[in-house]
Amino acid sequence: MGCGVASVSIGKTASASLVFAIASVNIAIAGPPFATDDPEPTDYGHFETYLFTQGVTAGSGKSGPELGLEVNYGALPDLQISASLPVGFSAPNRTGMAIEVSDVEFGVKYRFVEEDNDGWRPQVSFYPSVQFALWGTADNSPDGGTQEFLPLWAQKSFGNWTTFGGGGYRIDPGRSARNSLFVGWALLRRLSDRLQLGAEIFRETAETQGENGVTGVNVGMLFDLSDAFHLVASAGPVIDGDDSGSAISYYAAFEWTT
Repeated sequence: MGCGVASVSIGKTASASLVFAIASVNIAIAGPPFATDDPEPTDYGHFETYLFTQGVTAGSGKSGPELGLEVNYGALPDLQISASLPVGFSAPNRTGMAIEVSDVEFGVKYRFVEEDNDGWRPQVSFYPSVQFALWGTADNSPDGGTQEFLPLWAQKSFGNWTTFGGGGYRIDPGRSARNSLFVGWALLRRLSDRLQLGAEIFRETAETQGENGVTGVNVGMLFDLSDAFHLVASAGPVIDGDDSGSAISYYAAFEWTT
């Protein structure tokens, strides 16, 4: 999760706080390259594998999974199972860096409404997932609380246009955490047999005590190198709720379908 985005100058203290507030927004197991997901499961008996990098930058701070692997498998018709394993890093003031394997995520996507190609009925899926930290190499690593995310996603296509979105409730029992709500919507247009361009807007309420929710806008690209290999990428501004400034989130992945 390229595009042109406006940069915003903010102070070092604000930028570090903003980076970690935004880094807590969970964008793994979404609809690459977006934070907003789509309801379409991986085809039965097939794999989608993403080698990705993503992160957030703001002023002097930087945080996010630097490199990760996501695998989706069509276990049954209309049923996908997913796993994501990112290697994380954080550098709040660029004077040091912490690296950790964290936030492993497993999910199951079930499409229970099929799209009516000749009418207005969209396809709809339920995509529950569970996320938990394994371990960290730094004292400020996550506290290991397990999170559950319970979203519904819908999608409808009209010729070269596709729109999808929805949202869900995130349950986090961590000591300083709070449950949150995520909503998002995206629009894609196919420009050629190989290229699609699109954009999304999303909002997540605060996930930790004393922090603000965040709002983000991304512009994305999906490019087919061949039937099996694809490039996906997006980037855009993310703003927290107290006007302390904005950050830039980014995502890029090499996708292999089999």
